[in-house]
Amino acid sequence: MILGYYIHSINPFAIKFSERCFIEGIRWYGIFYLLTFGFTFFALNFYSKKNKSPLSSEQNTSFLSYAIAGVVVGGRMGYMLLYCPGIFIHNPLEIFAVWHGGMSSHGGFIGTIIAMVIFCRKNNVPLLPLADICSTIAPFGFLLGRIANFINGELYGKITNVKWAVIFPKSGHSPSHLSAIPARHPSQLYEASLEGLLLFIYVQIRFWTKKKILPGKLSGEFLVLYSISRIFMEFCREPDAQLILGMSRGQFYSVFLLLFGIALLFRTHHQIQQR
Repeated sequence: MILGYYIHSINPFAIKFSERCFIEGIRWYGIFYLLTFGFTFFALNFYSKKNKSPLSSEQNTSFLSYAIAGVVVGGRMGYMLLYCPGIFIHNPLEIFAVWHGGMSSHGGFIGTIIAMVIFCRKNNVPLLPLADICSTIAPFGFLLGRIANFINGELYGKITNVKWAVIFPKSGHSPSHLSAIPARHPSQLYEASLEGLLLFIYVQIRFWTKKKILPGKLSGEFLVLYSISRIFMEFCREPDAQLILGMSRGQFYSVFLLLFGIALLFRTHHQIQQR
């Protein structure tokens, strides 16, 4: 503790291998990804058993493989194209260097949407009801993902003097002199709480307490609430790339998700008015 602040010292590795091994070890980040996929498979099957899903029990495994591909490929490509296009242009093969880190939640959104569209067309499944199902699961992944960011000591917040601030050694140029490193907002935990836990509770309540929701409405609410939460939380977070129109990359890309969510809500409202 320095000046009462917690010094981040969590080991990002759940299991560390010997130096002779071709990989360093198993990171908590990877474990949380596996937990997210495991929870998704459990939720999909549970929804099918309760007749709350457009998917049959047999289709859940197939869709999960599409979703995983969408999240992983979209997340990695999104990071390279949206946050560091210069690196990608000079070294396109860097996109495969996943051990260097770097995943984009907005890229994951795009990848998952594309995966859903392809799956629905190949299997004759209605898109919007499936999107609503995914909207009830996604916040759980955000929750674990942001906790993993905190464990890694990355994507930290802006400098502050609040009592619960954290000193992230990675944020300083000289980790050996911790007293010279300013404390910062633990913005990862803010996002885990707002975009993850609270949003998860909201969409689950909406999903289970409403007998009938027009297809696309829950997806619209999810996108609007996620985008607003992300835009708001970015004010506490240190920008991890050059600003766009005075906004952080996270805020700028979230505006498009917000507009998409509003469009879905207007669509369902128009359907209600026509009835």
